[in-house]
Amino acid sequence: MKIALVGCGAVTQAVYVPLLSRRRDLFEVTAVCDLSRALADAVGDRLGAAGRFTSLEAMLAAGGFEAVVVLASGSHGDAVRRALAAGYAVLCEKPLALTRAEVAALPEGRLMVGYMKQYDPAVRRAAALLGELGGPEAIRSVEVTVLHPSGESQLAFANLVRAADVEPGTLAALRAEEDTLVSRALGEEATERVRALYGVTLGSICHDFSLLRRFTGSPAEISYVETWGETPGSVEISGPLPAAGRFSVRWHYLEDYPAYRETVAVHHDRGSLELVFPSPYLMNAPTLLTVVSGGEARTEWRDVTEAFEVQLAAFHAYVTRGEPPLTGVEGALEDVVTAQRVAARYAVLHGLPIGGEAA
Repeated sequence: MKIALVGCGAVTQAVYVPLLSRRRDLFEVTAVCDLSRALADAVGDRLGAAGRFTSLEAMLAAGGFEAVVVLASGSHGDAVRRALAAGYAVLCEKPLALTRAEVAALPEGRLMVGYMKQYDPAVRRAAALLGELGGPEAIRSVEVTVLHPSGESQLAFANLVRAADVEPGTLAALRAEEDTLVSRALGEEATERVRALYGVTLGSICHDFSLLRRFTGSPAEISYVETWGETPGSVEISGPLPAAGRFSVRWHYLEDYPAYRETVAVHHDRGSLELVFPSPYLMNAPTLLTVVSGGEARTEWRDVTEAFEVQLAAFHAYVTRGEPPLTGVEGALEDVVTAQRVAARYAVLHGLPIGGEAA
């Protein structure tokens, strides 16, 4: 399947370039696009893509591919809308958008939203075990802890090519557009703390909400939200699960923490399932699934199959055979709504203004 990449930054270079290089049985990258021509050339050279573009419109008009993979930073709503309108299938990295309105404006088409943890072999095994236990109704609680060091430390091994050829005015205009979208989501008067919380929720904690969607369904209510420490600092979110039990998320940005670590513990009446995720940028580093059952028996399970690679194969199966993805428009919209509920609950609890869609 011929594909085009939009965005040639960190995640593209560290994750997608090596995976697409070794999955040439499924994909041929014929075009790449980035505001930075230097990045487009660097990624194009590594993948053998003849088409190098700094304009999405020009790339879509030139064609020569069947699908578009959107990997740029910020909101993906406009790029996805344009690609779908041009008739291409789309794989879009999370989040799909920053506002509900962007999602509502999307035309009909084939769209898969990338939450790679949903495709992790350990997560799929945990979901199967939960099904055997009785599904969401069997869950007493889901408890998540994320220890998040700096992106620079997580990507130090990747030898990334940096962009230095994009006009400052262009970057300022993009930041202003994104700020306008956040204002539409949260209201013009939303404080920087509320905006930062929304960014962390949609940028990182959304992975944990995607796991809740996989295991229990999206939370219908956010009961409590707190933040502390220097932004982005620490975030605590809790509330009821849709079928039974409650969830809690504690997310900590720790600049110099030795390594990324994410723990998701699912407790039920007869035991627990615990998932420990390594840094997402380390290819084929296994997620550890520990199963605790009657009599404190513990079983550990690992699989070195790369979740991002399984996700790419799922996209290929979606486009070529019509196999539905784990997250489409509906699931991505649920995560936007949940992030807005988080921001709104925090604002209400702290007597801060909230408007826009979140109100």
